[in-house]
Amino acid sequence: MSATYKVLSAVLSYPTAELQGAARELIFALNEEQLLPANHRTAVGALIEHIAAIDLLEAQSRYVDLFDRTRSLSLHLFEHVHGESRDRGQAMVSLLERYQLAGLDVAAHELPDYIPLFLEFLSTLDDAVARTNLAEPAHILAALGERLRRRSSDYAAALEALVVLSEIAPSKDVLAELRQEKIEDPGDLVALDKAWEEAEVRFGPGDAASDGCPRASDILQRMDVPAERPLSEPLLGVGI
Repeated sequence: MSATYKVLSAVLSYPTAELQGAARELIFALNEEQLLPANHRTAVGALIEHIAAIDLLEAQSRYVDLFDRTRSLSLHLFEHVHGESRDRGQAMVSLLERYQLAGLDVAAHELPDYIPLFLEFLSTLDDAVARTNLAEPAHILAALGERLRRRSSDYAAALEALVVLSEIAPSKDVLAELRQEKIEDPGDLVALDKAWEEAEVRFGPGDAASDGCPRASDILQRMDVPAERPLSEPLLGVGI
């Protein structure tokens, strides 16, 4: 089981007091495994320290503004691939089946395409297989990293680290298309209403702040789950 994917999963989850309290352990795990290059471990470590240092309510508010109220920064992979199309539902089902084959216990309210949950899945795989699976959405991760960097958000470090782990150069054509998407201002309520005028497809109740997605505490509680038999096939046919 890869500690690095587990740590990145926790860091990208909705902040909790448990996450703040585990900051030292998370940074230690990153440096102990050394799956990431030193400069990226340092950047992710700084992000973890920042989340731990600020007031919890402020950390949660920033997270919601970034990832729940800004559609172009959504941490749901299929939001950037399928949008509101019916294909998203089938992709969710296929991805959930892969999680179950890997022995990952997914709660009914957890959305399969949520990046932290996807990273938990990768943590159960052999390193080479995990990198192959991570390479498939690399262009989405790269675009999210760029958008977060333009917002001067420390969370960019986590997305950039994932692109490095994928060990591929994201498609320039796909990146160019993704770069055309406007980044919403969470303070512009009129623009937000327009962006969300069509209800987002949900496969569980609520958002990260209301238990629609696993929180950092959920991820941390699963850190000690033993790895199941690694899957030998890449993640295919789910639209990532």
